Order: sequence, then structure tokens, then C-alpha cells
Amino acid sequence: MMIDRSLFNSQFQMVIYDLIFKLLEKYMDGAEASPTPLSVKSESSTGSATKGGKFEDIIQQASEKYKVDVDLIRAVIKTESGYNPKAVSHCGAMGLMQLMPGTAKGLGVTDPFDPKENIFGGVKLLHRLLGKYKNNISLALAAYNAGSGAVDRYGGIPPYQETQTYIKRVMGILKSGNEWSR
Repeated sequence: MMIDRSLFNSQFQMVIYDLIFKLLEKYMDGAEASPTPLSVKSESSTGSATKGGKFEDIIQQASEKYKVDVDLIRAVIKTESGYNPKAVSHCGAMGLMQLMPGTAKGLGVTDPFDPKENIFGGVKLLHRLLGKYKNNISLALAAYNAGSGAVDRYGGIPPYQETQTYIKRVMGILKSGNEWSR
């Protein structure tokens, strides 16, 4: 049987990943187990879950160093990896902020699966992109997802469904403000 591989494009994969994550979250919500990879929640000394889970301290440090909003960082991590530090995409992006190998190297990240290196590298990139696009979050996110070459070539958000969906997801999380660790 021949399978038309063109069906397995990025948009199709994103739909499948969304369905899998929703099913797993639904299943895990009913479980009495400890936190799961999809629900990375850590307890603070007061016993309440923090917005960035066990990565919150790193997120705060990177935010302070690069002057990037913590909520934006959390939303990008949630969208990119669902807070999974070992995540690898179909195109080879790695870690919490899904850095491509060449990008990671250019940012000085030697271990993209190390949460601190990955977050600092991703936030450094976000800082650069926000500067380049005069703090236009949508353009910076488009460049984070599709590359600044594509944003520059199209003079704005590229007409890629994956990139447009990505921006909507991040902005939706930013607006809702309550989906950090889920």
C-alpha cells in the first residue's frame, strides 16, 4: 500500500500533536498520580504551584537578564514543548524552547536539553527578535517560528499555516494567563 507522504506536513502533525496532548491531559486529569510531563507543576515552599513550574526560577532569571516579559517566555515554552525539557520536534528542534541545532550553537547553547541553557538561549533569541521588530510580539514570534528571513521576505507574518497557528496559540496563552503549566 502506498502512502501519500505529502499528507504528513507540519499542519497535519500539529493537529495530531494537539489531539494527543488533549487526550493525554484528559486522561492524566483523572489520575491520582504525581505530576506528569504534560503537567509540570512544582510545589513552592508555600505549597502552591508556580506559573512556570520547576523552571520558574530559570524563567525569572532569563527574563531579568534579557528584559523579556516572563509571561511571554512561559507562553512560548508552553507552545513549543509543553514544558518538556527533552522534547524534539519533527524537524530537529530541541528542548523547552525548541532550539534548532544551528540556532542553539549560534546562541552559545552547548546542551539544548539542559533547561537553563535552553531557556537562556531561547530568551536571548526572543530578545534579539523583539529588538529587530521594534517590540512587535507577533513579528518576533513569527521570526522565532519561521525564521527572520521569512518575516523579512514577506514583509510581515509569513503565509505559513504553522506560523499563523503558532502565533495564535502563544497570544491565546498570553491573554488567558492561566495555562502555564498545563
